[in-house]
Amino acid sequence: MPTAPPAVPPDSVSPAVVKAAGVLADATRTRTACGPVRVLFDDGDIESAYAVQRLNVRHGLTAGRRAVGRKIGLTSRAVQSQLGVGQPDFGVLFADMEVPAGGMVPVGRLIQPKVEAEVALVLGGDLPHPRCTVADVLRATDVALPALEIVDSRVRGWDISIVDTVADNASCGLYVLGADPVPLRDLDLPSVRMTMTRNNEVVSRGSGADCLGSPLSAVAWLASTLAGLGDPLRAGDLVLTGALGPMTPAVPGDVFEARISTLGSVRVGFATEGDER
Repeated sequence: MPTAPPAVPPDSVSPAVVKAAGVLADATRTRTACGPVRVLFDDGDIESAYAVQRLNVRHGLTAGRRAVGRKIGLTSRAVQSQLGVGQPDFGVLFADMEVPAGGMVPVGRLIQPKVEAEVALVLGGDLPHPRCTVADVLRATDVALPALEIVDSRVRGWDISIVDTVADNASCGLYVLGADPVPLRDLDLPSVRMTMTRNNEVVSRGSGADCLGSPLSAVAWLASTLAGLGDPLRAGDLVLTGALGPMTPAVPGDVFEARISTLGSVRVGFATEGDER
């Protein structure tokens, strides 16, 4: 079963980490964006940013939320260059983040959502090795599904650095999974092609190769990183492997659909005021 990130002993958490965690938690609770939390840390202090993330994840687990897996962010080389980093990041997925396929995101559920299309994997085995290979990922993966990740920064205007997005649980918002899982043996993930529409207009295109060369490579990076932290990916974990193309802002009334070759399609809508569907 999925496990939480390593607990942070209270006496090891710096005042800046506690303050940043509180600012982001308040923004989440009130649905009101906050200023960048990077101002509380040295430039590029990713270690402290992950400490903020772990603290708020721990608070969520204490409050009864259930962790179901991980998401990988910053898989695009262009975005990495923009933020001045050389590797992806990750966040924790909770069960209450899932929107049913074809469902609606209620008005006010998120602050400033954007949508991106991804490949989701469900693991059938553990990935405990700190030098995980693509072959390890292939052996451990049960099925793949098309997915929409609805990212949402708690930082006003998406004015983020790597520190802000890591602290903000990798800008996690919600996610939608396709209804028909496909066995991994039937797929060539680097070669899949993605088209995403908003209100029937194409807004994003990409391929499996646009995600660190392959979604499998992205998961191998994540598995190695988490194993090195003593918190490996486990059988049953859901992994959102990273965007296959550009993300697109969403507003009430929008309907998004992603089609990924050989995987199928997935769809979600954004409710308007008074829409109770």
